[in-house]
Amino acid sequence: MTPESPFPFLSVLIFGPVAGVAVLALLRDERAQRWWTLFVTAAVGLLSLLLLPRFNTDTHAFQFVEQAAWIPTLKINYTLGLDGISLLLVLLTTLMMPLCVLASWNYIKTRVKEFMIALLLMETTMIGVFSALDTILFFVFWEAMLIPMALMIGVWGGPRRVYASLKFFIYTMAGSVFLLVALIALRLQTGTFSLPDTMGHPLSAGFQSWVFAAFFISFAIKVPMFPFHTWLPAAHVEAPTAGSVLLASILLKMGTYGFLRFALPITPLAAHTFGPYVMWISVVAILYGGFAALAQTDLKKLVAYSSVSHMGFATLGIFALNTGGIEGATLVMINHGITTGGLFMVVGLIYERLHTRDIGAAAGIGKQMPIFAFCYGLFCLSSLAFPGTNSFIGEFLVLAGGLKVSKLLILCAVPGIVAAAAYNLRMLQKLAWGGTDNPKHPPLADLNFREMVMFAPLVAFVFWIGLHPQPVMRIMHASVVHLLQQANPVITQVAALP
Repeated sequence: MTPESPFPFLSVLIFGPVAGVAVLALLRDERAQRWWTLFVTAAVGLLSLLLLPRFNTDTHAFQFVEQAAWIPTLKINYTLGLDGISLLLVLLTTLMMPLCVLASWNYIKTRVKEFMIALLLMETTMIGVFSALDTILFFVFWEAMLIPMALMIGVWGGPRRVYASLKFFIYTMAGSVFLLVALIALRLQTGTFSLPDTMGHPLSAGFQSWVFAAFFISFAIKVPMFPFHTWLPAAHVEAPTAGSVLLASILLKMGTYGFLRFALPITPLAAHTFGPYVMWISVVAILYGGFAALAQTDLKKLVAYSSVSHMGFATLGIFALNTGGIEGATLVMINHGITTGGLFMVVGLIYERLHTRDIGAAAGIGKQMPIFAFCYGLFCLSSLAFPGTNSFIGEFLVLAGGLKVSKLLILCAVPGIVAAAAYNLRMLQKLAWGGTDNPKHPPLADLNFREMVMFAPLVAFVFWIGLHPQPVMRIMHASVVHLLQQANPVITQVAALP
């Protein structure tokens, strides 16, 4: 780790939203509550941009480090820091939060204050997860995230919101139990809760296998990987627009981030042993998610199942265990957050105008809303990884990394890629041009200023990363190389251990 940061950037990013909650609780006017939440999330986003010029891309070391004793008797510390991988995920979080506020501007009409409080608390926990370098601190943020997310689904969701909220909570809580057991077992073996100190610590092959299994169950539920995915469609369908955006853009990435931060550097031998099996499960997820999305008529369910397929590419790249695969997987994580977040915002706008998410009922709205149709079409093309859009380079690197492991495995994933093109183009064709059964819609207003501001950053990133991904790749490269260097030499050390 680098020396401690002279300014506590990460603490301000984490607890700035909490300070915003304290002011928000005093506001009575709903308009003021919305504007204040937008101000706080925008301020946190602008502060996070200050990390970029201060980040040294030539080193893999954790930067912006903050350390303080928390529970000295148990050797639990308040330790924060970022490397290239976690920095990108923090920036993704701070980018999406103001957009979630804008997406909720008219969508949320009841208990506005409570909803905005839930959004700010979510931001605190998500940044905390990506910044924590103490395993117990990580677990605290990981668990704290459940409460505001479950409330967002259960209070402001659709007709089956209670069912979806409970299912989300129970699934994620069950996975958290396995994570906690693994962290305690590691503490007993290594004598520390420090994440950097735990990485690379020699562990026996048998112990690594059990810890990896616990990590896998916990993180696979969060991704979610097949067959742990069943909570996701229900949660997406019932969640309000901002809840769906946060689930797709940020929360799913916590699972893949967990594999990168815990499974690979802490249990490298087990990761190499079980990696091929995880890659095959990932291919199943790509195929299942793609064909399940193709069968949907509900727009939210379609995008939800597409997330299962896209996150399959992320886990496929991670367990390819080579530079191209992991860099591609990280790009998939970032790009999926941008593109799928945009698609869920699109679905929210359709629901606000037509009060339906059915593809047939919404067919042809692009004829009246050309700006909307442009944004929606761009996100669809990005989702199918059209060359020149942001998703292409990530999936390309994942496939290239996977080919180094198994040509047959990548060949089996091809139908899932074709399915992605099929369901995205079908959805785009229906909404943009409609068909012979196209209903007559009432006059529909195109995107207003607020909605254009909401989509503008996402559209910019689709083109910027798609046409010039090198700055993003440069941020993560040293960390990815070190991650692989950290994992592979340990295998020779642990092979001789009982």
